[in-house]
Amino acid sequence: MEMNAPINVTVETFQTDVIDKSQSIPIVVLFWAEQIPQSVQGKSLLEQLLAEYQGKFVLALSDVAIDQNLAQRLQVQGLPSIRIIHLGQMVEQIDGPADETQLRPILDGLTESAADAIKGDLDHMMATGDFAGAVAALQESIQEEPKNQALRVELADVLVRKGDLDDARTVLASVPEGTADRERPQNRLEFVEEVAAMDSMEALEQAIVNQPADLETKYQLAIQLIVAEQYEQGLDRCMDILRTDREFRDDIGRLTMIRVFNMLGKGNETAGKYRRKMFNVMH
Repeated sequence: MEMNAPINVTVETFQTDVIDKSQSIPIVVLFWAEQIPQSVQGKSLLEQLLAEYQGKFVLALSDVAIDQNLAQRLQVQGLPSIRIIHLGQMVEQIDGPADETQLRPILDGLTESAADAIKGDLDHMMATGDFAGAVAALQESIQEEPKNQALRVELADVLVRKGDLDDARTVLASVPEGTADRERPQNRLEFVEEVAAMDSMEALEQAIVNQPADLETKYQLAIQLIVAEQYEQGLDRCMDILRTDREFRDDIGRLTMIRVFNMLGKGNETAGKYRRKMFNVMH
């Protein structure tokens, strides 16, 4: 059976396939019959939503024309009729036709991950420098979704920005290689570790004044700026290195820019702007 295919449910399988399974995933039970056009339409709509939500809920079908026992047990009066079970409890009951605008908010509320739920709060905390609050929120979410690697990636990134490098390393070590977005905290951590062996930003800026063509000093200043989250200034230094000498430290200007793009994440405006600049310089 396909992962996202509907299942058929009866009185005999209701406990196992619906009540028990609902402890880990919401179950939408549709009572329908081929002879009732509105219930056929309801089944088609739920199958479309099932494909779209990609395994975030299970669709269980009970064809009342074949077997009425479950419908009688759940006191279904007419068709179509929907019962939504989550964590062993009936959380929604819809008797009669339901359209997409009615179903989506219900499904979104039940299938939203802990990461989705706290994203707005997390963005605000990070913008205001409340790293401790962000760490606490993420740790609480990880307790709710211990297998959610996206939360661990986010936690590692916040811990690096907070300066708790040992804790960040521990969290990163628990995230499998190849996990989406893992490079973001990994690159940030490596940049911070690299800075630890460098002169201060003030000393490097003075050195640049004295030797404006020194690429090593430009590179070190770029890393300092990146760690300070002054990304555009840091990327500008990398661009200077890229324009001046592609051979310097095995093309480190370009490679550092790529690492920063990975750290900034998909859709970031600064990353998009400097990708285009980099492309223009190279071509």
